Amino acid sequence: MAEIGWCIRKNDGPCLVEPNANLAGGYLIKAEDAIGSARTEKVLEWKIAKSYYSLYFALYAVLQRIGIKCEIHACTLAFAGHFLKDYFTGDELTLIQDAMAARVDSQYYVNREVPDEQSRKILESAPAFIVKCKGIINRLDENKILDIRQRFKAEAEKAKKGR
Repeated sequence: MAEIGWCIRKNDGPCLVEPNANLAGGYLIKAEDAIGSARTEKVLEWKIAKSYYSLYFALYAVLQRIGIKCEIHACTLAFAGHFLKDYFTGDELTLIQDAMAARVDSQYYVNREVPDEQSRKILESAPAFIVKCKGIINRLDENKILDIRQRFKAEAEKAKKGR
């Protein structure tokens, strides 16, 4: 997983924006569309990619609800690992990290195979992960959002001083 300080210093890394429930809802729809498409996909590399994106979009919906924008996938995962530990288990964070690696391996390399068990686990775990992200979004009240944003802001100030 990328280091959060490095991510914060990147131009497209995590940054504060206005919390947006509408965008969060839009990303949840994208997550559901991706997993629906993955279920009917016949080509394994696209099944893996669509499954990964279903996980990623669901996680990104949580970030949008909090008011965090991030255009680097590894940094989105680093943000979750650093600031959302109270909401996601280590296994869930590992799942999405493994899914990202599987997507890269299956789409960008002809000599790397993703084990069937790993691709099956990613596909089978995605619907529950989407439901979990919906639940997190529903439980995020203004105080919890403010707490995460304040912790991020403090970390960002520290990271940028360490340039």
